[in-house]
Amino acid sequence: MTGMRRNQGKRAPRPFTGRKMAAILVGFFAVVVGVNVAMARLASSTFGGVVVENSYVASQHFNELLAEARADAALGWTGKIARDGEGRAALTLADSSGKPIGAARVAAIAEHPLGQRPLAQLALHETAPGIYAAPLEAGRWRLRITVEADGQVWRTIGEVQ
Repeated sequence: MTGMRRNQGKRAPRPFTGRKMAAILVGFFAVVVGVNVAMARLASSTFGGVVVENSYVASQHFNELLAEARADAALGWTGKIARDGEGRAALTLADSSGKPIGAARVAAIAEHPLGQRPLAQLALHETAPGIYAAPLEAGRWRLRITVEADGQVWRTIGEVQ
């Protein structure tokens, strides 16, 4: 009799049926599909997808870009891009010997890294010898800078936050 009382409190294990297996499979694939949809939606909403408008045309100018890069490197100029104390985008420009480059014409195109904001044209003005600055909206920006000084043209690309 004592053996019967011990078994009365325990239930018999439920059998593993086809319905349980179907529920597990449906649940698993629902999670996988849900995560994939969420990731695809996030990816497409944060990147515009355009690196260059026409890759064929861009490829036709590749050798010109290489020649410009070699000329820029031969000048030996350096530029440090950062925000100044007033929150402006600033470029500290020096020649190959480390001397500040003054009286230069500095222009920049500011583009949002994810393409969510329109391009901004900047004209940086000299605030101190070799330091050029222009107002720029807060946030992370990629600057394509062109410097004209002493009859030379120098280009650089950098990020500012």
